[in-house]
Amino acid sequence: MAFQKAVKGTALIGGGAIATVFGLSQFSQYRNKHGALVQVQAAEGAPVRKDHLPTREQQILALQTSGEFDVLVIGGGATGCGCALDAATRGLKTALLERDDFSSGTSSRSTKLIHGGVRYLQKAIMKLDFEQYRMVKEALEERAHLLQSAPHLSAPLPIMLPIYKWWQLPYYWVGIKLYDLVAGSQCLKSSYVLTKSRALELFPMLRKDKLVGAIVYYDGQHNDARMNLAIALTAARYGAATANYAEVRHLLKTTDTGSGRQRVCGVRCRDVLTGKEFDVRAKCVINATGPFTDSVRKMDDQEVPNICQPSAGVHIVMPGYYSPDNMGLLDPATSDGRVIFFLPWEKMTIAGTTDSPTDVTSHPIPTEEDINFILSEVRNYLGADVEVRRGDVLAAWSGIRPLVTNPDSKDTQSISRNHVVTVSDSGLITIAGGKWTTYRAMARDTIDAAIQEHNLKAGSCKTMGLQLEGAQDWSPTLYIRLVQDYGLESEVAQHLASTYGDKAFEVAKIAQVTGKRWPIVGKRLVSEFPYIEAEVVYGVKEYARTAVDMISRRTRLAFLNVQAAEEALPRIVDIMAKELNWCEQKKKEQLETAKTFLYYEMGYKVKTDQLTDRSEISLVPSDIERYKKRFRMFDKDKKGFITILDVQRVLESISVQMDENTLHEILNEVDLNKNGQVELNEFLQLPTSMPTAFNRTIQGMQR
Repeated sequence: MAFQKAVKGTALIGGGAIATVFGLSQFSQYRNKHGALVQVQAAEGAPVRKDHLPTREQQILALQTSGEFDVLVIGGGATGCGCALDAATRGLKTALLERDDFSSGTSSRSTKLIHGGVRYLQKAIMKLDFEQYRMVKEALEERAHLLQSAPHLSAPLPIMLPIYKWWQLPYYWVGIKLYDLVAGSQCLKSSYVLTKSRALELFPMLRKDKLVGAIVYYDGQHNDARMNLAIALTAARYGAATANYAEVRHLLKTTDTGSGRQRVCGVRCRDVLTGKEFDVRAKCVINATGPFTDSVRKMDDQEVPNICQPSAGVHIVMPGYYSPDNMGLLDPATSDGRVIFFLPWEKMTIAGTTDSPTDVTSHPIPTEEDINFILSEVRNYLGADVEVRRGDVLAAWSGIRPLVTNPDSKDTQSISRNHVVTVSDSGLITIAGGKWTTYRAMARDTIDAAIQEHNLKAGSCKTMGLQLEGAQDWSPTLYIRLVQDYGLESEVAQHLASTYGDKAFEVAKIAQVTGKRWPIVGKRLVSEFPYIEAEVVYGVKEYARTAVDMISRRTRLAFLNVQAAEEALPRIVDIMAKELNWCEQKKKEQLETAKTFLYYEMGYKVKTDQLTDRSEISLVPSDIERYKKRFRMFDKDKKGFITILDVQRVLESISVQMDENTLHEILNEVDLNKNGQVELNEFLQLPTSMPTAFNRTIQGMQR
């Protein structure tokens, strides 16, 4: 009854705002729906989509021998690949250069959400900011497109907003309902209110005390790196000459005979893998380099002021048991005013993000401070019976968000949350800012500007309704055919279908026979993840050229579990070596580079540092060697760690009785990273941590 009164009161208070937003939404929805129909029809007349994907070598050759391109895009993130796809489908002769791998930067290090931005809508209403409203509206329209264009890589996700104060219930309910209204007919599913008992039933890990209820709304979720790659591959199939590991050294310029001005006419490029340099000429050059926007702008004009204000966002990955399989969590107001998402992803749990100023770098590193901040916020929302342990952080990464100031705005210090398209005096087109969800709209606006500035002959945008790589013949039941036709494990088949879409059959065809009764084919790279060896072979066809490409972007092992990724590395390197003709020295270099990547960029270092900083090993070398032998006696399975069961088994074998609670307390004391496992470095703490009786028992084990 109290809730009904609160909702009625809120509806009266907010009725005008709701009506206003609803009216704007319906008008915009009508206009965009009719526009979308025209665009889908136009897409039918787009250039022919190739069945055969060119090799990287063929793409490099095309860049060198195809003469002048209409459009040359610098940057292989979501926006850059989106620009290449937009230009290619309009019939423009298109090239794309990426100095690292596709999606190697910010585009693979996101929160994995496809969303309009609930917090931006709140600001739009509170501040009567129409630009913020327009941004949310556009993002919600693009959310619907992205979910439809690659349904194998994306899906709607319910997100719970727990309520701990009665007054917050009507406040957040109005906000979430406005979010639904702005989406209009493209609303994924209507939001709804849950009672306390129902909220705990759906999210049993939730903190129970003072919980009033919860609100559930829907946004989208995707595999960001694979989505980025799908855009790049689709552009290649439409004729774009796309190349990763192709670095722009400097811009080429020519003097315009009519105006006498210097105009950008191409770039000097270097193939990073071979070291060969060559020129790529184009009528229009587009700068879509995210955090590196200003470095390319300064290639054009050294005096141009910076417009990018980079911000670092750290995410962590924890075991799947921290969240339900199909329900996320939103913390709308953290202790420092930021927003934290807690989401199921790839059968794990992802938590983030932070938001702090940073320097631009190709190798951002997560800090222990940021990791602990996220863990602290997670603890605030989970029940007391759920121990949030630092050792359960399986991976961590930092992504640089390229916030920008609009150089054409009167207030050049104001950060624009929307994307900005600028044209320099020399004709360089720069697209900056924006968000993952709106990549297609950003690309559309960029190519529109390029056509206008450079008088290119092309029609309107044709990407609305265009299906990406793997989506054309995908269906939710496709994995069943993979199981039945090829003898793959069900889990592996589901993974292949949700990663490659209708291209999963190409991976299954090259899967190796296991030699077992079941599964018939599909050797796993690591036992606890569904990635198989055939994906490495197929990844090379998808332009993977380093072991890092494979563990972080073709598969997502590095983002899910750094230790599992390290375990899979030797086999991955062996397979890639065979496909790419690597020598032993090259294999060694790839292995070391990948381990360095895991150590610094994926959170391995902070985990190791935390362990080392808290460890005080005071043993002499002979003692260390003796305790290593004892560790191996416990770790008979050579797992690299021991558990309480291992210790109990050994103690029973030597007829030693010890209370289970006491044993648990002892091992918990030396389990520094609190992951329920004692590694060797932790085991070496036992001499100073354990009771005398247990110490004597361990010391007497080898007598």
